[in-house]
Amino acid sequence: MKEEIRVNLLDSNIITNNKRHKLDDDYNNADEDAIVDTLSITPTLLLSTFFTLLGSLSFGFAVGYPSPVQSQIIKELGLSTSEYSLFVSINNIGSAVGALLCGKLADYLGRRRALGLADIFYVLGWFSIAISQDAWSLDLGRLMVGVAMSICSFVVPVYIAEFTPKNLRGGFVILHVLMVTTGASLVFLLGLIISWPTLALIGIIPSLVQIVSVFFIPESPRWLMMIGKIKEFEAAVRQFRGAKIDISQEVFDIKVCAEALQEKPNVGILQLFQKKYAYTLTVGIGLTAFPMLVGINGIVAYSRSIFESAGLSGVTGMVALSVTQLPSVVLGIFLTDKCGRRPLMMISSAGVCLGCLLTALAFTSQDHRFLDGFSPYIALIGILVYFATYPVGIGGVSSVIVSEIFPLNIKGVAGSLSTLIGALTGWLVSYTLNFSLEWSSSGTFYILAGICAMTLIFVAKLVPETKGKTLEEVHLQMNNVWQ
Repeated sequence: MKEEIRVNLLDSNIITNNKRHKLDDDYNNADEDAIVDTLSITPTLLLSTFFTLLGSLSFGFAVGYPSPVQSQIIKELGLSTSEYSLFVSINNIGSAVGALLCGKLADYLGRRRALGLADIFYVLGWFSIAISQDAWSLDLGRLMVGVAMSICSFVVPVYIAEFTPKNLRGGFVILHVLMVTTGASLVFLLGLIISWPTLALIGIIPSLVQIVSVFFIPESPRWLMMIGKIKEFEAAVRQFRGAKIDISQEVFDIKVCAEALQEKPNVGILQLFQKKYAYTLTVGIGLTAFPMLVGINGIVAYSRSIFESAGLSGVTGMVALSVTQLPSVVLGIFLTDKCGRRPLMMISSAGVCLGCLLTALAFTSQDHRFLDGFSPYIALIGILVYFATYPVGIGGVSSVIVSEIFPLNIKGVAGSLSTLIGALTGWLVSYTLNFSLEWSSSGTFYILAGICAMTLIFVAKLVPETKGKTLEEVHLQMNNVWQ
């Protein structure tokens, strides 16, 4: 393993002549028999993952919030369709603002403090929603929540990927999606029995817990190495891996790549659009845009009204939706590091496409009055297939790959750009879906099915397999494409 890393690094163009000599010295001084037990799970690893994932729980709570409270808010505040559509989608405008900042914040403040800053936006946003008496304060709160969502959507997977052993990384990062799904399911169920202001106040709780917890978990070892805190870097690796594990090989691999990248000039947004970054950037942007373009944010936000339009009970549909998503994500946790990223994403894309086609067929039969009596059940099956297959691949594995592919020297700016694209596409779908459904429910889902098919092609042609590789190996793999 050590010899392979050394040869690959020496052959890559990220290593300068000066670093080649340094690499040889580090290689000769490293313990040849050092082996990292990549399957070790320590209390620090588990606690750090759990507290980090509270940001994902808040994210899911925010995504699902508009669906169960739609009729309550419209009635009590007297909102029009366009005003409520703005409320639903304006969090994506906040996400766009957060996307411009998240990479720099994560690089400048560190992963933990960036999460703490996101929590402050969550608390302020939810409180503004809870006390709202008009559309203005409602939108302001949703906007602030959107800023926090964007920061969390970038920092949570990146942070977990940077401190998790390679053989566990995929499953641990996809826990982000499990917690997002848990948050959405929780708000679906609570929204059936709790008023919308109280539901907003409940959304504050995970953020308050996380604000306190980030002071007690280690910082990302790779970020500490990036800013030159060598002793703190080694101490953090030791905390995550445990006292009985030999970490010399892992420390060696991370240190060599980080030191090599430090000789590279700082990469700004304009420098990012170079041939050597083209492949990585294409994959990163594609894997943040397509999961939004298939309509997830809009379908989640308007799921209750979609069920009712199809002739189903909104309450029944919401309950069925809540219990359908979680098993899929749990399955993804176990399969990501066993079956690989690409197969899961391709199966997921095909499943989401099938779900859209079934839902479109249900609305078509409703419009033309054939399959009378069966169309509501076809719609229910279609929506459930959509939500069962989305998180296991395109919704979950995409975040895993995005957290893996950007090397440290471009992670901040590239992560911000890809997150921005995801936020803008999410806003486009969230804002227009309600109007699109009023135009034609069947036509809307046929369009989404076409986008799902494009997603499948994108994954099959461009997305790399990163299973079983260290982050440093992934970066070398991406760096050698399109050179």
